Amino acid sequence: MAVCDTCNNDYWLAFEIRTVTGDSYTFDSFECAMEKLAPRCEYCQVRIIGHGVEVSGKFFCCANCARRDGGLGEQVRDAVGTHPA
Repeated sequence: MAVCDTCNNDYWLAFEIRTVTGDSYTFDSFECAMEKLAPRCEYCQVRIIGHGVEVSGKFFCCANCARRDGGLGEQVRDAVGTHPA
């Protein structure tokens, strides 16, 4: 069995994730993997699970947070699928 790097649970169905930097982690759930590896929004501190938004080297959960953080993100268009009027 393998021990989760986040919660230390010893679980027979644990899985391993290798990052682009070569680091290797063992997790017993996606929840633990996200807690350990997902970045936090620079504005609201929520875990960024989806694509998120990067502006000037800072990561945000959405374009709204990017705009609220010192006016960054004004160039971000977050109206996916809508026709610009």
